[in-house]
Amino acid sequence: MAQGNIKKLLIANRGEIAVRIIRAARDLGIATVQVHSEADKDSRAVRMADEAVNIGPPQAAKSYLDVQAILKAAKESGADAVHPGYGFLAENAAFADAVVEAGLIFVGPSGDTIRLMGDKAAARAEAQKANVPTVPGSDGVIEDMEAAAHLAAHIGFPVMIKAAAGGGGRGIRIAHDAGEFHTLAPQASSEAKAAFGDGGIYIEKVIERARHIEVQVLGDGEDVVHFFERECSLQRRRQKVWEEAPSIVLSEDVRTQLCRSAVALAKAVKYKGAGTIEYLYDDVTGEFYFIEMNTRIQVEHPVTEMICGADLVAEMIAIAGGAKLRVGQDAIRRTGHAIEVRLNAEDPANNFMPFPGIVGELLAPDGPGVRFDHMLYPGYAVPPFYDSLLGKLIVWAEDRDKALMRLKRALGELRIDGLPTTAPLFQALLESDDLRASAVHTRWLEPWLEDNLDLIRQKGGSAT
Repeated sequence: MAQGNIKKLLIANRGEIAVRIIRAARDLGIATVQVHSEADKDSRAVRMADEAVNIGPPQAAKSYLDVQAILKAAKESGADAVHPGYGFLAENAAFADAVVEAGLIFVGPSGDTIRLMGDKAAARAEAQKANVPTVPGSDGVIEDMEAAAHLAAHIGFPVMIKAAAGGGGRGIRIAHDAGEFHTLAPQASSEAKAAFGDGGIYIEKVIERARHIEVQVLGDGEDVVHFFERECSLQRRRQKVWEEAPSIVLSEDVRTQLCRSAVALAKAVKYKGAGTIEYLYDDVTGEFYFIEMNTRIQVEHPVTEMICGADLVAEMIAIAGGAKLRVGQDAIRRTGHAIEVRLNAEDPANNFMPFPGIVGELLAPDGPGVRFDHMLYPGYAVPPFYDSLLGKLIVWAEDRDKALMRLKRALGELRIDGLPTTAPLFQALLESDDLRASAVHTRWLEPWLEDNLDLIRQKGGSAT
């Protein structure tokens, strides 16, 4: 049976998340329309969907970022809702507005909410109003570089200079003293202007050896529940590569405070759909600080689904179709431990160079507690035009030690012939004493990579 007002859903995305959305829609009895560029005409999502519409050339700007082409596809196919996935237009407030103005349902929060929480300075102000702890820093966007320099000196170095708009690690610099600040602040502003059309910056105190903890929330515009936290501290160039749920370093008291603060903030902005509220956690003091909200489903949502037994994508579709929250907070339980690793078509021993190519033999790991969300099939030509993510390998077990063992087993079973992947990185990481003890932080991985290239090569990475 179709879910509420949604009978046909258009997926305005590609790759593994498109496959994931199609499956959730089918579980709800909803027909699917997959838009695609010319480069993706033979993609797995196109093969799986009930209908497919070509919306343009391979370049994302002429296809997946073309709002009018997507809306035309929705109208001509008879779709009544649009799911943006993650990336591309997922956090574009103008796109959300355009979908609604075209008489369609946007699967996600309103354009106004995306706009508010997408502006990091405005989101910080909302967090403060909701009594959610924030990192010491500027109260809003700073345009005057001299004023910014004085504030940085007052906060105390090192400080992080961040773009007020955008994400993905762009428009971010760390200044260790006043001299570096005067050099890096204009760079961050210029990069943000070029990438997001907004050169506004704000400043935050750098928390040494911080962990990245995030809370999954789900709201219906009135009520909000949380599905506990994930830890995403293993990052390269501020991009996550390995995620876990739950974080084993949090006490139950801190976990309760963290999750309650996330719900309070989401309620304050009348959040609708699935979203994630991200924090820095200070291992030394046990304090946590809000940094931003992602107003979409995230790449790492499966680890939360595994420990909570939920289908977050189906829930956000149901809410968009008019349903109220279908689960109360008291009914949400977490069990065991889950780990996700991101498998990219990159060579981790050769500066993570992307390697599009044709998939040869494909052996997907399976068995108890193993999940492989991906976009692959033998003979599929991975295009060179987009993000290199091929899929995610997710494991669950009763505790973290068993989950690490299961991940080792699953990586050993995985075979993707025809192109290098980041699998050797994770096989090498499993031998790290620090990782096994969860003695990591957001700046731990990059030095480890420099020291362990030979080990990664031994596990199957590049020999060059």
